[in-house]
Amino acid sequence: MRTTVEISDEQHHALEVLARRRGLRGFSPLVQDAIDQYLQSQSGEDLQAVLSLRGSLPDDRAESWHRRIEEAWSSWTTDRSSSTPTS
Repeated sequence: MRTTVEISDEQHHALEVLARRRGLRGFSPLVQDAIDQYLQSQSGEDLQAVLSLRGSLPDDRAESWHRRIEEAWSSWTTDRSSSTPTS
């Protein structure tokens, strides 16, 4: 899955350098490894309980929540001039 994450110029540069040292074309594998390590360190009962809830909402309620979330996001104002493409 692709997503946008805001990082500093220094972080971006450091990730590019590390990726090149490992012979990688981009730094997605580095970010994936970091996320995996973080999630492992947080794998307490709370996280497992939340993850186990995936798919437990009836379809009609899930669709209702999805619509409400989309409505909220559509009215969310952001300063798009400050975001930087990540591709």
